[in-house]
Amino acid sequence: MSFIRSPVTIFGALNLSAIAGSTYYLRSHLIYNLEESEARSDEIEGTLRGHIGLIEESLDRLEGKATEADRGKKMVEYYGKRGRDDRKT
Repeated sequence: MSFIRSPVTIFGALNLSAIAGSTYYLRSHLIYNLEESEARSDEIEGTLRGHIGLIEESLDRLEGKATEADRGKKMVEYYGKRGRDDRKT
């Protein structure tokens, strides 16, 4: 039982617990940052899809292919795909 009270054992246990605690903290911080990054990427993706829809609608109007009833359909269609992956895994 004297090895439990020795300073080497106490400092070793303290060192291991500090390493475990910091590893847990860094892991949780990394997971939080990854989720935030994914949310920002989804928001940017949706914005870009909406802009692509607007550009295609403008191009259709310039070419004379679109009617007034078609206005906004492509933007809504592309923006609605936001955050969805069309690929099959």
